[in-house]
Amino acid sequence: MSEEAYRRIPVWKDVPLEEWQTYRWQMANRLQTVEQLRQVIRLTLSEEHAVTRRSGRFIMAIPPYWAALMDPDDPTCPIRRQAVPVEDEYHLSPNDLIDPLGEDSHMPVPGLVHRYPDRVLLLVVEVCAMYCRFCTRSRVVGTSAGFSKPMNIDHAIDYIKAHRKIRDVLISGGDPLTLSDERLDEILAKLRAIPHVEFIRIGTRNPVTLPYRVTESLCAVLRQRKPWMSLHFNHPKEITEPVRRACGMLADSGVPLGSQTVLMKGINDRPAIMKKLFHELLKIRVRPYYIYQCDPVKGTSHFRTSVSTGLQIIEKLRGHTTGYAVPTFVVDGPGGGGKIPLMPNYVVSMKDGVWTLRNYAGKSFTYTEETANGSGARQASIEPSYALIP
Repeated sequence: MSEEAYRRIPVWKDVPLEEWQTYRWQMANRLQTVEQLRQVIRLTLSEEHAVTRRSGRFIMAIPPYWAALMDPDDPTCPIRRQAVPVEDEYHLSPNDLIDPLGEDSHMPVPGLVHRYPDRVLLLVVEVCAMYCRFCTRSRVVGTSAGFSKPMNIDHAIDYIKAHRKIRDVLISGGDPLTLSDERLDEILAKLRAIPHVEFIRIGTRNPVTLPYRVTESLCAVLRQRKPWMSLHFNHPKEITEPVRRACGMLADSGVPLGSQTVLMKGINDRPAIMKKLFHELLKIRVRPYYIYQCDPVKGTSHFRTSVSTGLQIIEKLRGHTTGYAVPTFVVDGPGGGGKIPLMPNYVVSMKDGVWTLRNYAGKSFTYTEETANGSGARQASIEPSYALIP
């Protein structure tokens, strides 16, 4: 799709490309009302009722960039479904949770989640460029929770300074890239000044939902502070020319890029879609990192698949494509259990140190463990055609 395809939408047909490509214009013109949406797509009754609902609704905001990618006539469009509310959000399941990951119960100071011994999650802002309908943190995102107050962030950084076991800090929110370059640089500099902090990550979806946020000025900050970046891609249609350009700028600035994907019914729950997504990500130097089982956050039951769906996708990826294109499938333990990796079972049996294993093609092989003194063991029985790796 041409980058000027947005001109097909009458409300934006006269917007100059150089203005369209600015983060400031995009944020100022986000779609937040039913009247604005009607100018871009033909709303279904379900969408219209959900968008106009006055109470209990998770905030909606859609950058024009993302809205221009939505199919105006197809309510099953994967781009559209991630951004436009539907009535299913109000059909609550008994499994739904407000805080599915138990973050609030692991928050020693406001905005800092300390669950793992050596890692913390630092929430620095409540704002996102776009509010994804499956947001795990919808209880605070788009609200005035106050994590972004300088005093709270300073208290969180003081906590990190005082706990020397913390070596890894993930900066998230909201979306940290909604902060100014100067504010982001200030936070990164304070974390870099802590001797025991070895690893800093930024969790962001802005390079996907609003890639014009990635500028030379931002890249200059990242080159100096050297964080890693966790992006969030869910479907191949998200990888547009502006996204390719943004990820290229980030990679050229020395920022290692990984992607986390939420498994969602009707959006990416087919192996072919996931494989296409991960191949496209590798082409733009983004490493597929996680597939997440959709968290049981309030109002997302219509997105959630079975756990076996995720396992089947991994089964169709492992051995059928390059290893770099195979992420780890995880379930984030509800209530604060952390990420639990799941894999298809490749162990057929094990007895007396002899393992019978199956490979990706369903063929069985035996591997015999060495004895305690290293003698008397036979080699694994492997056919020569499978013993060589090209």
